[in-house]
Amino acid sequence: MLSAYLFYQDTCEAAFNYYAKILGGKIDAMMRLSEAPASDMPPGPPGREKTIMHARMTLPGGAVLMGSDTPPEHFHKPQGFSISLTVMDPAEGERKFKALADGGTVTMPFSKTFWAKGFGMCVDKFGIPWMVNCPAEGM
Repeated sequence: MLSAYLFYQDTCEAAFNYYAKILGGKIDAMMRLSEAPASDMPPGPPGREKTIMHARMTLPGGAVLMGSDTPPEHFHKPQGFSISLTVMDPAEGERKFKALADGGTVTMPFSKTFWAKGFGMCVDKFGIPWMVNCPAEGM
């Protein structure tokens, strides 16, 4: 199984709660840095105790999305990939696209294409790039 692991700039909890709401996901784990046993991990820097050390969400259909907050000195803006979401119903695809794009940036508006009943690209308000695809018959 292939799963995406996303790194956030202290917005992992908000992002996962948002994705669960709009994508119908179930958050399976949300562990804070302060919850790590000292025997397994050294304590993090002061002020980062409430940041997310690991989050895991199961989406409808069984896909898994994981993520965590990364220390500011290790954070890099996501680039060179997009999380691809396939939705069979174009109306539902457009609804999810609009929700993902809300507060973010649309890089390709959701519309019909030669390969899809609907397709759009955006970067969400948490900085994660998304593609929402409603494949045409046979694609």
